[in-house]
Amino acid sequence: MAYLGENIKKLGFGLMRLPMKGNEVDIEQTKQMVDLFMKKGFTYFDTAYGYIDGKSEEAVKTALVDRYPRESFQLATKMPAWAGVKTAQEARQMFYTSLERTGAGYFDFYLLHNLGKERTKVFDDFNIWDFVAQQKEKGLIKHYGFSFHDKADALDLLLKKHPQAEFVQLQINYADWENESIESRKCYEVARKHNKPIIIMEPVKGGSLADLPDNITKIFKNANPEASLASWAIRFSASLDGLITVLSGMSNIQQVEDNTSFMENFELLNDGERKVITLVQRIMANSPQIPCTDCRYCIKGCPQGIVIPSIFVAMNNYMIYNNLQGAKRNYFWETKDKGKASECIECGQCEAACPQQIHIINELKKAAQLLENG
Repeated sequence: MAYLGENIKKLGFGLMRLPMKGNEVDIEQTKQMVDLFMKKGFTYFDTAYGYIDGKSEEAVKTALVDRYPRESFQLATKMPAWAGVKTAQEARQMFYTSLERTGAGYFDFYLLHNLGKERTKVFDDFNIWDFVAQQKEKGLIKHYGFSFHDKADALDLLLKKHPQAEFVQLQINYADWENESIESRKCYEVARKHNKPIIIMEPVKGGSLADLPDNITKIFKNANPEASLASWAIRFSASLDGLITVLSGMSNIQQVEDNTSFMENFELLNDGERKVITLVQRIMANSPQIPCTDCRYCIKGCPQGIVIPSIFVAMNNYMIYNNLQGAKRNYFWETKDKGKASECIECGQCEAACPQQIHIINELKKAAQLLENG
């Protein structure tokens, strides 16, 4: 039986990391990227209310909506109702602002953005679920769902509470497939259990899987000298069942050329390729890293509210992939409101509570020095 999005090609254009000229989007290069993407037969574009401080949605209008027939592409955007919003009216206004910025007339896919942990409750408190259902009745939304960053058990509860969600967007890549903090595989299986089609985000893990350490790069190049590292990551995700599409946050024309080259006539991973990725996953799992299992015992009594497991995710991003900028992005996102590593007062309650016996105080000092500078 056909499912929502089955006929959409399995590469979507993520508009989160567009090329920039100073503080402005490089709109001419963005137009070239959009043109090549469309020429190759791809039609799904993904933005959000907050991407590039709203400039992503504005770029959508200039580079896509004003230049192509509306029925020739699918456009998705997202509402971050937890982002400094104090009233339901402010949250609803995000939707209308997105409509105005993009000039799209309607959204093919509209997402409640970044559900999980304490963020989920905001959408219930502001009655956003009913609001988007009303917009669908008006024809301003064709399909609505949500993007999600949390554990599989939380996803299961959310889908039980809101079975009206038509799809889910999940962080899935081969590096996070068995990660105890991300739970990519488990979240994917929960979505499948609830018969929800899936949009995949972060298939290249914010660029980390496109620039790997030499020992891992060598494995991939020995298996296929012509294939880019990004192609292994995107094809891993795209080989899963039940997908609407796989988003790639492309930043220049070269990335569009590469991604469309192997996804234009997409082929599922074969058994040999799966064995290569299994080997890489094993090497990554055995790489030096902080052995945090995200049990969160350390957080419960922390007088400073330091987000210790999230900081360790950022540090492991650096330690495994040597991706300092990606680690700094992770760190900034997780600590932008509170809980920086440098705020540790060395009381030691976290170390007493840690089942893994991690020297948390020392690790936080390292994180502060590495991730809070520059």
